Amino acid sequence: MAPRDIEPHFLEPLLGVVFDLDGTLVLSRHDFGRMRREVIRLAEQYGVTPGHLSPSEPIHRIVEQAKAELVASNLPEGNLYRFEAEYPKRVDAIEAEALPRTVVRPGAEALLKGLTDRGFRLGILTRASEAFARGALLRTHLAPFFPYLRSRSAPGPAKPSPEALELLLREMEIPKERALYVGDHLLDAECATRARIRFYGVLPDPAETSTETVDSDRFLAAGAAAVAKDLPDLARQLDVAGPRPAVAG
Repeated sequence: MAPRDIEPHFLEPLLGVVFDLDGTLVLSRHDFGRMRREVIRLAEQYGVTPGHLSPSEPIHRIVEQAKAELVASNLPEGNLYRFEAEYPKRVDAIEAEALPRTVVRPGAEALLKGLTDRGFRLGILTRASEAFARGALLRTHLAPFFPYLRSRSAPGPAKPSPEALELLLREMEIPKERALYVGDHLLDAECATRARIRFYGVLPDPAETSTETVDSDRFLAAGAAAVAKDLPDLARQLDVAGPRPAVAG
């Protein structure tokens, strides 16, 4: 890995915290394997050579590779446009099936209440659709904590593009050097470090199953400034665990 030319400049105190949603604050047990297989099947239907796309890749990379092959091929342009229009609907439909089983991750409400009481501005940056993200926040009673949310349904780039995080922070009116992004996946670390924004990793909840093993070492190697084992641990690291002690007068 090439060395960074200039280290990011972080300032204290923090003013805003942006969270990933699924896996970080809520647990939904998405069928990501089925999503990937469905996107690959659709891409092959529109002309991508069978076997060129791997179901072990994240969905956004499968889509990027499929679009690149369709653009480079001699197939009608309509194939690319139909693929671009149809794959989000397939993913959204599978994603919606997970909403009824979505639950809050232990410690989320206490963490968010502590941050809100301390005056932090809070936002969500997620690769979920707008419908799923809003529905999950309502179902888990976390919606009141988040006046700011950017999903994959928003116009413009989506996570892990650094611009997605930068656009959300502009909306929140939080300077990059006073912001923190929190997530449970290496894609979250990639997004934050590319945007030169402080990142804290949260280890996946033991109840979650994933094709990718993420541990503290991998988070730190990806640029995390700190790693928390769970949300109560993150609350302690951010000094919002429980009521603040009274000052003797």
